This record gives sequence, structure tokens and C-alpha cells, in this order.
Amino acid sequence: MHEQSHGEAFFALFNEKLSGNGLYVFDEPEAALSPLRQMALLTRMDELVHENSQFIIATHSPILMAYPYARIYEISEAGWRVVSFEETEHFQLQKQFYADPKRFVHHLLKK
Repeated sequence: MHEQSHGEAFFALFNEKLSGNGLYVFDEPEAALSPLRQMALLTRMDELVHENSQFIIATHSPILMAYPYARIYEISEAGWRVVSFEETEHFQLQKQFYADPKRFVHHLLKK
């Protein structure tokens, strides 16, 4: 694994070392992964869930939050609450960005 990039090593670990009947806790696993690899991670997670595994994941990735069986907890200064995928700040932000990226970036870079 030392000969692979950080993302490829993490993805290999996820594919080769995790098995069913497990409880897995990850903190921002998307940090090292491209969007395509995040989608592949979602597929592997689903395989493991169907093999009686559970995941607890702290993430900012709308791709990972889109998992259909996920229970999403939003944590803020006001406490925590269960939210839908579409209610997450990350989904809303990316939705706005993809709706009009040029306008979005224009406002970010406006001086």
C-alpha cells in the first residue's frame, strides 16, 4: 500500500480488508477520494450493509450522504437533528453551484 497514492491505498483497504458483520467508523473518508472513487466507495458500503455491516461516518460529501438507507444527523451549535439528504447544507451548496457555476464563482471572486 505504500506504493499507492493515499486515496488508492484507502480505497484498497476498504475493498480488501473490510468484511460483513462489521461496525465501521470513518472520519471524512472522502478526503482522499475523487468523486468517482466516492461513488465506488458507496457501492462497496452497500455490499457490506447487505452483509450485516453498519457504518458511522462523519462526512461533508453529498455523494456519501446520498446513500438511500442513511440516517443523517446534522450537528450544529444548536445541537443535532435528523435531516433529509436534500436538507443538508452540503447538498444545497452543490445544487446552487451546479445550477450556475459561472455565476457562483463570479460572486465568490467579486472584489
